[in-house]
Amino acid sequence: MPFTDHRLDNPPASAPVDLPALWTDFAPELKADLVLWSDIVPAGSHWSRRLRRGTSLRIVALEDGANFSMVMYAAADKLERYNMPDSLKAQHTAHYTRGHVLMSDMGRAMASITQDTLGWHDPLGALLDQATLESKYPAQRYATHRNAMARDGKASLLIEIGKHGLLPRDLIAPVNFFSKVGVDDEGRFRFASGHAQAGAMVELRFEMDVLIAYSTAPHALDPSPVYAARKVGLAAWRSGPAPADDYCRSFRPENARAIANTDLYYL
Repeated sequence: MPFTDHRLDNPPASAPVDLPALWTDFAPELKADLVLWSDIVPAGSHWSRRLRRGTSLRIVALEDGANFSMVMYAAADKLERYNMPDSLKAQHTAHYTRGHVLMSDMGRAMASITQDTLGWHDPLGALLDQATLESKYPAQRYATHRNAMARDGKASLLIEIGKHGLLPRDLIAPVNFFSKVGVDDEGRFRFASGHAQAGAMVELRFEMDVLIAYSTAPHALDPSPVYAARKVGLAAWRSGPAPADDYCRSFRPENARAIANTDLYYL
């Protein structure tokens, strides 16, 4: 029986016909024949998806103050996953924007940030957990608030990665898209309120087949006394892997090496 390497699979030729074209409301300039799927993630919600190499994902804040916490694992071997310390150290940065690459603990590029209208996305602020949720906000339980219940980002992502056989010990530091966390004169984290406005957008191009899990719960450091999660729009399309003259490849030498390592993986 011949060996089949599923890393070489191509994306489907067209999107499922029954999916609504939600992307036309928040990313209308995307080419319809390339779009694979789109979604509107409700406020305080969570989900997970598998995305193939050469797929791009546009993430759009649909309301002011959105937060989109995302973790990422290699689909072929989930022991390989996004590594926040290595990614930041290699690129000499404490935040993400266009040109940055999200690297794995194997030195491979998992995703590249190809477009960004905001300029700052937080990789350091971790996740809102249940204890912090209960200490900061009035109770909003399902029995009384139904789908408007207050959910914490940590529990949300544990649910999602658990669907794919991962354990609590496998939960990694997320990227908090649309959130900005700075450092004050005393070295303490400070959350930048009002950083993201409705319409802010960031795009990721996935350099390998990945599993992502995400939550739209508020940022852990958001000082608002009101639980104010916001909805986010997603649109995925076929973009192809990084070309030779790619902006992210040339952004730093470390990025070029990380993307080359991934390219070698798919030979």
